[in-house]
Amino acid sequence: MRNLCMTVSFDGTSYYGFQSQPGGNTIQDVIEQALQGLTGEKIKIIGSGRTDAGVHARGQVFNFLTDSAIPTERWSMALNGRLPKDIVIVDTREVPEGFHARRSAKRKTYRYTINANQFVDVFQRHYQFHHPGKLNVSAMQEGLKYLIGTHDYTSFASRHSTKPSHIRTIYDAFITVDTSSCRPDSRDQGIIEFYITGNGFLQHMVRIIMGTLLQVGEGKRTPQDIADILAARNRSAAGPTAVSHGLMLWQVEYDYTQAFPDPLSEIGMESDEDEDEE
Repeated sequence: MRNLCMTVSFDGTSYYGFQSQPGGNTIQDVIEQALQGLTGEKIKIIGSGRTDAGVHARGQVFNFLTDSAIPTERWSMALNGRLPKDIVIVDTREVPEGFHARRSAKRKTYRYTINANQFVDVFQRHYQFHHPGKLNVSAMQEGLKYLIGTHDYTSFASRHSTKPSHIRTIYDAFITVDTSSCRPDSRDQGIIEFYITGNGFLQHMVRIIMGTLLQVGEGKRTPQDIADILAARNRSAAGPTAVSHGLMLWQVEYDYTQAFPDPLSEIGMESDEDEDEE
């Protein structure tokens, strides 16, 4: 039995999220169908975390067990030939038996993209939240500083969260601005990208943070309000949940050299950890 780990990029526009659900049409459903067609095995994959409907991924990671003898270097091409064009396997590696895409992850990075120009970019509209109003990006960046560190992020978690603990660690968070798309003598602000890296994220956490930061950028809140929102530990203290299509799972990081002592007997089984992520 082999344990294979894959990195997949996908456009989530047409899907109901990553994780399989009764209604079908999820990224997991499509990948598992392609794997069965390729190997003849009924394979259950385990992802590094969930993503909601409309959320995209540059570097989602999953693993699965297989008896197939297909060489590692041939898996990506062979599987891509069976997948739709909006789902692409970009890397395949064989990993130790105890590797688990979710539990073995060290750091995860999400990116949220805002088009702050006056008009929608018709070619990027599925990947950017369009906000034509003026945003104070410096204030948003200042507000981000209060989120870095180890905190109880209850205020930034979905009311439906069932996690026993909302304590997480945010290692880094920053904003970049690309003004190359701005028209001369216009009120365009360019493309604003928000990156956040942590050891894990609660349901809707990144999108609630983003919705709250947008209020800071609009002048409805101050950067210092972020500290008060954290301290409140109450979802009603934070801002709205930002729309899903601006969000992308950017990267999941692992230490592939470490020992993975726990066997993969739980592949395909649900646990309370499965609530993560966006």
